[in-house]
Amino acid sequence: MHQQLIQQIQSGDIKALARAISFIENGQKGYERLLQAFGARYPANVIGITGPPGAGKSTLVDAMIGELLQDDKKVAVLCVDPSSPFNLGALLGDRIRMSEWYTHPNVFIRSLATRGSMGGLSPKIIELTDLLKFAAFGHIIIETVGVGQSEIEISGLADTTIVVLVPESGDEVQTMKAGLLEIADIFVINKSDRPGADLFAKNLKLTSAPSHKNIVEIPIIKTVASEKKGIAELVTAIQNHLKRDRDDERYLAMLTDKAWQLLVQKKMKDVDKIHLRQRIETEYKEKKFNLYSFVDRL
Repeated sequence: MHQQLIQQIQSGDIKALARAISFIENGQKGYERLLQAFGARYPANVIGITGPPGAGKSTLVDAMIGELLQDDKKVAVLCVDPSSPFNLGALLGDRIRMSEWYTHPNVFIRSLATRGSMGGLSPKIIELTDLLKFAAFGHIIIETVGVGQSEIEISGLADTTIVVLVPESGDEVQTMKAGLLEIADIFVINKSDRPGADLFAKNLKLTSAPSHKNIVEIPIIKTVASEKKGIAELVTAIQNHLKRDRDDERYLAMLTDKAWQLLVQKKMKDVDKIHLRQRIETEYKEKKFNLYSFVDRL
């Protein structure tokens, strides 16, 4: 079954790819054997898009797809959405703003749920990214939920991390978590047709430069994604970043972080959140619930 699915994915069967994603995301029995059966991975550019809610990340990704398609490589987009607290499914699964690409033969878009993950990413994001690499996608865009400091997790997965802000973020940058500033390989000021964009870009340059250990200046690209302005410049900045010599130390750190997350998942795989809720509810009703004693028993 695994071999047949792998052959279908390699042949470009999108339905087979979608089934494989569901198979892995839901942690169904045998999904690890599917991952271990992969042969040599294809090279791919993994682009992380993160930033606060309302910055226009989805509109930016929509505009980027058209520009990235020009180099004759397939583009995959994983949109990591907030989860419903009741069924852990993605709340924004329709992705209306990217609807024009759903039928394009070289574009694949999939919404994933965080399912309670604290890092702004799906628990199976590492495996799914490798699956898309195996499926010969040249560009893989991962758009995270805008949840703040915990979004720094994306930097351990992406080759290029883009932090999207808007001119009104000026006051926020002064109090923004340092981690979000430090992970940026590229800053994008979206909706830059609004007042204050130039001043914000100047202040962002002053704020970000001292906090970043890399001596290379971080590009700041102004865009109006809804009008596709600045998108070509953004893609050029991504390509320039990818051309740099790979930092082996950073790459090893990324591999270590991925291995750590996979090990944590394995340790937690027998902990079912719904069952956990039932046990807590039972003890709570008996008026003897103590959180720390409960966790210690587990």
